[in-house]
Amino acid sequence: MNITTICIGKTDEKAIELLLQKYENRLPSHINYQRIEIPDLKNRKNLSEIQQKEKEGELILGKIQSTDFVIILDEKGKQPTSKQLADLIQQYMNQAVRNLVFVIGGPYGFSEAVYSRGNQKMALSNMTFTHQMVRLFLTEQLYRGFTILQGKPYHHE
Repeated sequence: MNITTICIGKTDEKAIELLLQKYENRLPSHINYQRIEIPDLKNRKNLSEIQQKEKEGELILGKIQSTDFVIILDEKGKQPTSKQLADLIQQYMNQAVRNLVFVIGGPYGFSEAVYSRGNQKMALSNMTFTHQMVRLFLTEQLYRGFTILQGKPYHHE
């Protein structure tokens, strides 16, 4: 299975980048993981919220293949527990999903085209986090999910 995280903007906090790399490197070797960071839009201040979402949406959709299973991280999505996320990953592997793509949007969310392309919406929390922290939390949860599936002693209930 291939897992990709697509996100808007670079991770410019060194501490977060180091932690991201730590959890990315811990993912199982049979999982081909990649993080795609789409650079922030230039002249963003001159664009309306809608224009920003549309332009970011075009860039996001340009990274998604027609066969990808796309999960949009959105505050209105279902909020799984760590165990439920592990079960979802197992379900996708059992269904032979080849490319599982998580999408983290920009500060104003997603264009309607991105929402239309998504197969599912997922929320990590009811709270609001920076986009850089969401990357870290998602990556740690992916790692946690695989440790649950493998029966490793990382997750405690």
